[in-house]
Amino acid sequence: MDPAGVFATSFERDQALIRTRGQWVALVLFLIALVVLPHVLGPRLVAISTNMLIMAVVVVGLQINMGYAGQINLGQAAFMGVGAYATGALAIKFNLPFWLSIPLGGCAAAVFGFIFGLSAVRIKGFYLALTTIAAQSLFHFLILNLPQSWFGGSNGLTLEPAQIFGFSFVSETSIYYLCLAATAAMVLGAYGIVRSRHGRAFVAVCDDDVASGLMGINVVRTKATAFLIGAFYAGIGGALWAYYVRFVAVDQFTLFHSIWFIAMVIVGGLGSITGALVGVFVIKAIQESFVTLGPSIVAEFPSLGGDVVFALMNVFLGGIIAAFLIFEPRGLMHRWNILKRSYRLWPFPY
Repeated sequence: MDPAGVFATSFERDQALIRTRGQWVALVLFLIALVVLPHVLGPRLVAISTNMLIMAVVVVGLQINMGYAGQINLGQAAFMGVGAYATGALAIKFNLPFWLSIPLGGCAAAVFGFIFGLSAVRIKGFYLALTTIAAQSLFHFLILNLPQSWFGGSNGLTLEPAQIFGFSFVSETSIYYLCLAATAAMVLGAYGIVRSRHGRAFVAVCDDDVASGLMGINVVRTKATAFLIGAFYAGIGGALWAYYVRFVAVDQFTLFHSIWFIAMVIVGGLGSITGALVGVFVIKAIQESFVTLGPSIVAEFPSLGGDVVFALMNVFLGGIIAAFLIFEPRGLMHRWNILKRSYRLWPFPY
């Protein structure tokens, strides 16, 4: 954050993500911490961190789609599944390397998302949400009813480890670094998208699509592009997931997962790439805390049972989402921005 009295004097400086030397130092330290993290944490925490990185790619795409373009999307898990299955099929049947099958999986998900994005041209709100739920249902129907030789049907797909120059990404540490590199590239690309003319068009359409059309923005193309980009990010996340678990099944991408993706966006804050990352960290940290404490709770209160603890986790997370919608609908990043503005003006009361 900028200290009091430090203001941008040009448009380029005002739009810069990193403005001061202190911000550069903080960023470098954060990146160093991410790099050394697998060497200081245990295997379980490294696996959780890898899961967070994959979810971050998916949720950042949903943030562009929903937070910036204002297009409600309850089918992000389906787009993630399309990317995972496409990547698995390309790797198994055509023996493509991971550095080629992963982006192609993202492209497959983008095409699937673009088809449903065309429906956003004439509908919005509740009806658009129903349309994206249809994408979730159609994904499950196609995977389970297409010939089993294509995508494995209910048996799923089993992948070989990702390899490059004879090195296999089989350990938790190696997979973590693969996901870290992919996530860093995707997040950097997301910042570039939302700060470009396309990002400004997304925000304009989100605010008022009629006025945007009168200003010369192609509303149809903008809405479809938002779905395409969001689905592409979900497809990349699904491709990383496929190489991470090396097994793809249809029950890994349900409507329940799509709802949690939206929850991460709500908690972090709509209209903020950083907010999407914060939301992923907060929701996943709470979920993993319940998973870790679950056995202790069951041992202390045997009458509850594991199913009750799982239900309590969902009730608690649901309560958090409801509280954010009521008391802080703009998410954690909105509160953080208020604190930054207060810091910039201190010690002046205005």
